[in-house]
Amino acid sequence: MQFYSTNKQSPSVSFKEATIKGQAPDKGLYFPEYIPQLDAGFIKNIEQYSNEEIAYRVIAPYVGEEMTEETLRRIVGETVSFPIPLVPVTEAISSLELFHGPTLAFKDIGARFMSRCLREAIGGGIGQATSSGQTNTAITVLVATSGDTGGAVANGFYGVEGVEVVILYPSGKVSPVQEKQLTTLGGNIRALEVEGTFDDCQAMVKQAFMDQELTAKRFLTSANSINVARWLPQQFYYFFAYKQWKEKEQPPVFSVPSGNFGNICAGILAMQSGLPVNHFIAACNVNDIVSDYLLTAELKPKPAVPTLSNAMDVGNPSNFVRILEIFGNRFPDLKSRLSAYTITDAETEATIKRIREETGYLADPHGAVGCLALERYLQTHQGQKGIFLETAHPVKFPESVERITGQPIPLPEAVRAIMHREKTSTLIGPDYEALKSYLLD
Repeated sequence: MQFYSTNKQSPSVSFKEATIKGQAPDKGLYFPEYIPQLDAGFIKNIEQYSNEEIAYRVIAPYVGEEMTEETLRRIVGETVSFPIPLVPVTEAISSLELFHGPTLAFKDIGARFMSRCLREAIGGGIGQATSSGQTNTAITVLVATSGDTGGAVANGFYGVEGVEVVILYPSGKVSPVQEKQLTTLGGNIRALEVEGTFDDCQAMVKQAFMDQELTAKRFLTSANSINVARWLPQQFYYFFAYKQWKEKEQPPVFSVPSGNFGNICAGILAMQSGLPVNHFIAACNVNDIVSDYLLTAELKPKPAVPTLSNAMDVGNPSNFVRILEIFGNRFPDLKSRLSAYTITDAETEATIKRIREETGYLADPHGAVGCLALERYLQTHQGQKGIFLETAHPVKFPESVERITGQPIPLPEAVRAIMHREKTSTLIGPDYEALKSYLLD
């Protein structure tokens, strides 16, 4: 399998090289040269397969012969080694809980898979893995986070020999638990606290990859969902959801809390590979440029606005270009399979409280956005049923969730173990030269 740049101005590369490079030299995102089609018998009998086997069959065509089957199966097994249950909330709505991994967020899947793929690439020698001429030098994983990516990447790469991780996050705009997860590990994990927004962090990271002076001295790659090894494995849990879906004759509607759009893009890719899906909903907070796009066919980035669902506070979603690529930039085709709803903070709070009181289910702010968007869709599509993605454990947002429900959230052991640790971060301004100076120091 080869991967081409969405900007069409860079050479195609292998899976391994796309993983190491992160972003294409022409600033585009890597995209598979074709979308594999899964066997209809596999989909029909999906309940008979383990999650490990499902994940292996989904990802194997993208990796091709760049790893042995044994190696890829081991990586997949380590990636999906925790439960991903589908939990009924109402008669028509279920929650796919993606927070049972080590950092209590959906990004554990992608971060674990990518870290292990990158470890294999390093083990084989970077010079052998790429055409860049570099040989066996340390890699710096440079990543921007709006919340959960940072913790998942830090956990996934912690202690990986030959890899240094530098995480940029917006100061004061991530939850206390999220901040602890990305600032307390130490070792090969470094946190830069940026006095700005997530979009500032993301712009600085993108500029770093284009800086030839910097990249000549540091081998940079990204662990955001722009990286194919972070993005592609997010398909797994859509297949796991369908495996647990009881009404196979009526495929589900998926409502996905959406910020940078990597997660929902992976789901759409899974659908294009053969997964039965009725419809996709991009559940947005007030950072809703995709909602506007579906009304106007014009994508107009705008400055991000802080909200309760902070991991979705993205004003210029990188991965939407991949969604356009999937549909060949045909707006009518895209609009027939994707809807979007904008949910305010007040509506998010009301949904958390109402769902808790009516069903006993406790959603985090992102899940609540997904749930309400799904409810609105189902109101005008009678008889359909759906799944919203519960992307993070409510304990990652204790102040807001406890205030809304009036009830304390029991701390999982994974959180209790880090909350007493001392935060270590470096405060920098929202300008690229501050980042470049840090990386060259």
